[in-house]
Amino acid sequence: MQTPQNVVDRMLQVAHVGPGDYVIDLGSGDGRMVITAAKKYGARGFGVDLDRRLVELSNRLAARAGVADRAVFYERNLYDTDLTAASVVTIYLLPEVNLMVRPKLLATLKPGTRVVSHDYNMGDWPPDQQMVLDAPDKPVGRDKTSKVFFWVVPGNAAGKWRWRLPVAGKPADFELVVSQNFQTVTGSVMVDGVAWTLENARLSGVNISFILNDPRRAARYEFTGRIGDHGIAGTVRVTGATVQRQLEWDATRTEPGAPAHAALKKPDPLELQRMQQMQ
Repeated sequence: MQTPQNVVDRMLQVAHVGPGDYVIDLGSGDGRMVITAAKKYGARGFGVDLDRRLVELSNRLAARAGVADRAVFYERNLYDTDLTAASVVTIYLLPEVNLMVRPKLLATLKPGTRVVSHDYNMGDWPPDQQMVLDAPDKPVGRDKTSKVFFWVVPGNAAGKWRWRLPVAGKPADFELVVSQNFQTVTGSVMVDGVAWTLENARLSGVNISFILNDPRRAARYEFTGRIGDHGIAGTVRVTGATVQRQLEWDATRTEPGAPAHAALKKPDPLELQRMQQMQ
């Protein structure tokens, strides 16, 4: 079953595919996803499928489109496929297969890798974006629509972080404890022993942002940074009744943590059934 061409185009647009991208298509069918990525957007990549005839057809179509050097197809089990080169992964699989492959995506893809799925979600991994498209050429379904789900593979923000910044003109020690599940982050903050409120925490790949409010003063601290191996580097915008400025921000992870989703494994049949019922 092939993804309609207008849905292919939209999936690649949602993922912002460009010349620097490497696209891997799981369940590649006639190859149109990777061929379009190469021909229209200048990307490279490959597709995998278990149907040998479709794989052979895809390679012929890539040659006919003049992109055989950038779009290649293999007869291969998707669970045995090395995904580490991908900057974008596209998927049109059955819902239970999505759930089976989800742990592999989260464990092996680099933070910031974009994942786009046609029609089916990833269970309790919430999409960063989703939409419904008209799909008049879709061979199945009465309403002739397709769903598109988009995720950015999250980095690891979990653990304890420390940094120092001026508060009311004096250096203050900040301590942030972060819990994480997928791209959802929550936490608690102490500043020189006083609890501050954490708001609007967001994680997209390795990019993190959040807001802290000083309960003793009308001051707001808006943090934006990128997570590295041991720290976060970014900026903080401080606004208040009498002050407005931007400072450099460098945080150190003093205690490592693991996101809750890091413990995910392929679900067994009973767990798979339960997860499908929740969708």
